[in-house]
Amino acid sequence: MSRIEQTFKQLKKSGRKALIPYIMTGDPSLDVTSKLIADLESAGADIIELGVPFSDPLADGPTIQRASERALQQGVTLRKVLDFVKKIRQTSQVPLILMTYYNPVFKFGIEAFAKEAADAGVDGLIIPDLIPDEADDFISAARRSKLDTIFLLAPTSTQERIKKVVKVSTGFIYYVSITGITGARLSIGGPMKDTLESVKGSTNKPVAVGFGISTPEEAAAVSKLADGVIVGSAIVRLIAEGKDVGEFVRNIKEAI
Repeated sequence: MSRIEQTFKQLKKSGRKALIPYIMTGDPSLDVTSKLIADLESAGADIIELGVPFSDPLADGPTIQRASERALQQGVTLRKVLDFVKKIRQTSQVPLILMTYYNPVFKFGIEAFAKEAADAGVDGLIIPDLIPDEADDFISAARRSKLDTIFLLAPTSTQERIKKVVKVSTGFIYYVSITGITGARLSIGGPMKDTLESVKGSTNKPVAVGFGISTPEEAAAVSKLADGVIVGSAIVRLIAEGKDVGEFVRNIKEAI
């Protein structure tokens, strides 16, 4: 059982939901990211999602795009992110997920990337522009390195798509709450509830909801429907403004 699966299992036993904050690695610097990870863990983060900066982040809204640009200006690459995770593992065992796009992984080499990510201490991978239909090589490499592969579902996902994602996802299933980019406005309504019920009827794997969650009230509402809550743009915005991320995350944790 992976570190991510163990975390969800322990939370379920105690009747709690997972809080998964997202930050961009290297924004505004790797040293600050290291401190942020410690702050997030201290504030109650159960799993932390680390963004890998990329020049064309098509799933991300302006807030995370700007964070990616700032990290790229610091010279942060996929290789440096892996080296960074290796250093983090000297002081922390919190489950870490990399969210990256497929181009850097492909250029790195799928097999080499999976092996080095696992060796560095990465627990899971999210690649939003890689669909399950075209991910056989990636999934096989990740399995060999014992990395969780986390795929995305959305309100528009068909039953066929749900079955496919449920089959290949490990760790948890990432439900995108909106048909848009990160940071867009959240709507907790029929489509979300219906799709989540369909997903949960198809699998016992945990389901975490992300995109658009920016307040404790929204997190609380989502936590009633899902096993985990992912908060990204709201945290990245606070980092850019130099505000206290720990207090915000503690408030989210308390709300869920």
